[in-house]
Amino acid sequence: MWDSPSVVLITGIMAAGKSTVAELLARRLSRSVHLRGDVFRRMVVGGRAEMTADPSDEAWRQLRLRYQLTASAADAYAAAGFTVVCQDVILGADLPAMVDRIRHRPLAVVVLAPRPEVVAAREQGRAKRGYGDWPVADLDAGFRADTPRIGLWLDTSGHTPDQTVAEIIDRAWTEGRIG
Repeated sequence: MWDSPSVVLITGIMAAGKSTVAELLARRLSRSVHLRGDVFRRMVVGGRAEMTADPSDEAWRQLRLRYQLTASAADAYAAAGFTVVCQDVILGADLPAMVDRIRHRPLAVVVLAPRPEVVAAREQGRAKRGYGDWPVADLDAGFRADTPRIGLWLDTSGHTPDQTVAEIIDRAWTEGRIG
C-alpha cells in the first residue's frame, strides 16, 4: 500500500505526537503529502471561533468546515497519485464522519493514544499551547470514552517518534485499513 496512492489519517488529542509522526512518516514515502488539518483553522483570520472545553455553535461549524476541507484536499492529492498522511484532532463521532468524508480508498486510520500523564508532560515541554482551559485528563477521558474503536490504536507512551512510525508502517494496512 505504501507505494500506491492512499490516505493515512492520523488522529489523537493535542500533544499526542500527530504532527511529528505524520511528518516523519510522509518523509519516508517516495511520493507523499503531509496534510495538516489545522492549517485550515489558521486560514480563518476574521471571525475565527476556537474550540474550547465549551465550544460555541460557530466553533463547531468551523471545525466541521475544516474537516471537510481536509478531506477534499486529501482526496485531491491522492487522486493526483500521492500518499497523503493527514493529521488532525478528530475525536468522538467526528472520527467515523471524517472516514466517510474521505472518499479515496485505500484509507488507513491511526489513533495515537499515549497515556494522559505523558501527553501532559509533552504539552509542558512544547512551545505551542493547545489546551488553554481544557485539562488534559478531561479531554483524554472524553476521547477514550466517546471515540469509536476504528483503525489502529497505538499507546505511544513509551515510543520515540521513529518507533511509532515503524509501527505504523508495519501495522497500518493490516489493522488500520478502512473499507
